[in-house]
Amino acid sequence: MAEPKGHNNLFIIYIIAFVAALAGLLFGYDTGVISGAILYIKDQFSLSAVLVEKVVSAVLLGAVIGAAFSGAMADRLGRRRSIVLTAVLFSAGAIGAALSPSIPLLIAFRFLIGLAIGVASYVAPLYISEISPPDVRGALVSLNQLMITCGIVVSYLVDYALTLGKDEWRWMFAFGAVPAAILLIGMIFLPESPRWLVSRGFIDRAKDVLRRTHTEGSVEKEIEGISRTAAEKECSWDQVFKPWVRPALVVGIALAFFQQATGINTIIYYAPTIFEFAGFGSHKVAILATVGVGTVNVLMTLVAIWLLDKLGRKPLLYIGMTGMCLSLAVLGFAFNTATLSGMLKWIAVGSVLFYIASFAISLGPIFWLIIAEIYPLKVRGRAMSLATVANWGFNMLVAATFLTLTDKLGKAGTFWLFAAVCLAGIVYCYLCVPETKGLTLEQIEEHLHKGGNLRKLGSK
Repeated sequence: MAEPKGHNNLFIIYIIAFVAALAGLLFGYDTGVISGAILYIKDQFSLSAVLVEKVVSAVLLGAVIGAAFSGAMADRLGRRRSIVLTAVLFSAGAIGAALSPSIPLLIAFRFLIGLAIGVASYVAPLYISEISPPDVRGALVSLNQLMITCGIVVSYLVDYALTLGKDEWRWMFAFGAVPAAILLIGMIFLPESPRWLVSRGFIDRAKDVLRRTHTEGSVEKEIEGISRTAAEKECSWDQVFKPWVRPALVVGIALAFFQQATGINTIIYYAPTIFEFAGFGSHKVAILATVGVGTVNVLMTLVAIWLLDKLGRKPLLYIGMTGMCLSLAVLGFAFNTATLSGMLKWIAVGSVLFYIASFAISLGPIFWLIIAEIYPLKVRGRAMSLATVANWGFNMLVAATFLTLTDKLGKAGTFWLFAAVCLAGIVYCYLCVPETKGLTLEQIEEHLHKGGNLRKLGSK
């Protein structure tokens, strides 16, 4: 009797995807852990707002550089070895940051962690997508995004558990070496991407990998498809900027801007600081409130994964970005109204929770999904890499200026500015962002080739 499609290999596939997605967990952990640690670092080293921004944004500078080189690294070393290298960098950065005796050294090791995050943000989902069979690929690639949100929650819980003394921030960083070590050991035993093996001429090795992750009857067909698309994928940067590709390139970079400039990482990195602004009296209580933010992020990401192929991309963008805009406006109003001082902390918590829920069903996952869908196959790798670099660049800019903005514009003015950007983003999505629900990648590429308006893509 023939076995159901892929059932003989599903366990192996899930194990491979889970181990690789630990890179996403580390991504989330090392971006989130600073939110609690910075409260104690600021106290211990008497940091100014500018130095706080430098400690926070050092990771993001590293991520920009890491993302810029991630495509070339993945092609030269292979996907598996690139993830192994990120695990080494994560471990070294976590231990180095924990042991840092000075702020310059702490910034340097946070930069090293950023390099790992930049590479992991590109290579981990790429590896998972290339090693997964088509019928479970979407769910397994989404696992990486889910693990990022889980990593953020874990970082908040660790921050809360370690709010015992002024040096506990060192253990907050050091804990990141544990999943990094698991990722390193696990990846050593995992196979290389069959697509990369074919691109290097290792056809027999690629077939061996596919026999472990695909049904036997599909191996030869898969090899033929990989060989054909691998040959087509070779391109130069000139092709990325061709007029027919440019509209998709602009949409990817614009969505990267709106994802970051609407303030998401001020919440991820500075949530306890915001809650202390709002009146929570201790670091411990402010960090506990932040745990709720991370939990909502995970739960609503699960909701987004469920809804994306039911409602479509643009309806979720409209719903989520409207919620983000309203919650930011309310948060600004609360900080601007002296008579609400007693209620401010609860309004702040409610607004931040509603904001993060709205983000998690819209710009959070949809940016990454759209850039994986709208670029033509031949330029997809380079175009995605460019959008990823833009995303990290905007992330760094926002994180590096948040406290300065609150000094210059006031807390209310800063949140109103983010709300205004969010409103502009809704208009942009209506005018320019395509609806890709139910379309094949080939249909999207054909529409671009014909010079079609991206906004009309998928319209009846």
